Amino acid sequence: MKFILRILQLLYATYAFICFFMLMIIVFLLSLTLPLWNPIKRGNILYTLCRWWSRIWLAVIGIQHKIIYAYPHDKKRSYVFVADHNSYMDILQIMMSINQPLRILGKAEMRRVPIFGYIYKNATVMVDRHNASTRAKSIKKLIQILQQGISIFIFPEGTFNEDPTIPLKDFYDGAFKIAIETQTPIKPIIFPDAVDRLHYKHITTITPGKLRAIYLQEIPVKNYTINDVAILKQHVKELMEKALLKYKTYT
Repeated sequence: MKFILRILQLLYATYAFICFFMLMIIVFLLSLTLPLWNPIKRGNILYTLCRWWSRIWLAVIGIQHKIIYAYPHDKKRSYVFVADHNSYMDILQIMMSINQPLRILGKAEMRRVPIFGYIYKNATVMVDRHNASTRAKSIKKLIQILQQGISIFIFPEGTFNEDPTIPLKDFYDGAFKIAIETQTPIKPIIFPDAVDRLHYKHITTITPGKLRAIYLQEIPVKNYTINDVAILKQHVKELMEKALLKYKTYT
């Protein structure tokens, strides 16, 4: 029985990623026209294309995405969005869940992936976490984006949380420094089902089912100074941990 289930799983995964790459090629071909636009409009159009790519792909592979607003959300405001990170499915959830102009801080090494890398580097602000110079440039670019009224998204854990016994890894300071410096509120979101739909260990673990994105309360930063980064970071982490423990069981 386990052998049959494994064969079915592999067939489903094959189908899912054939659909993924077919849609990716369509987005890639459409994106080739984007250099004709100015950088801001080009980025916004590409983000919209990626959002539709995500919606269509999840629909055809039987994953039901749902946005839950545990607290009200104002789409007309700019935010520093943060979320937990333990699956490649998280990128799709960002596209599905945040329906407003946005730029994502992404890993620089992803640009080397054929075709996908071209889309990725034009839809994100890339950072090499091992290079202090590029980290500083990325932070400066994110601040400039916020100053133009566009929200940004950062995974404060930096990389996958591979410990199933804890809700979150320790946070980096970047998102919170930017929020305080630009006086932009933080908007946490949690993705409690992402690792169940696609485990970080291998892409063949993908399964159909529910995929929730849950908006938490807005965190104003007007009462914080740059010396309060650690306090703000801990406050946001505790809020997100509490929500993850509510919506997901940890052993």
